[in-house]
Amino acid sequence: VQTCALPIFWDGAPIHRSRLVAQYIAGTRGRVTVERLPAYAPELNPVEYLWGHLKCHEIVNLIVRECWELSLEATAALRRICRRFGLIILLALTSPQ
Repeated sequence: VQTCALPIFWDGAPIHRSRLVAQYIAGTRGRVTVERLPAYAPELNPVEYLWGHLKCHEIVNLIVRECWELSLEATAALRRICRRFGLIILLALTSPQ
């Protein structure tokens, strides 16, 4: 049975370069490979347009006291976006891919 590595595409964010992440990747013994994008290159990572819309339109001015509240609101907003197929197409077309 032939297997291939799972590619992960990450930006250069410090959280992706932590010792814990490096240890995990090394522990996969080549089953996971990492391809790094530049630290800030939203044009190479189209999901950034989705996050931008989420932050600027869906949960703008949201004030929460606990992290779970932010998670709940962000999840609900992503579900709303998923039901708006036209918006997803627009965001995809906006991306200069």
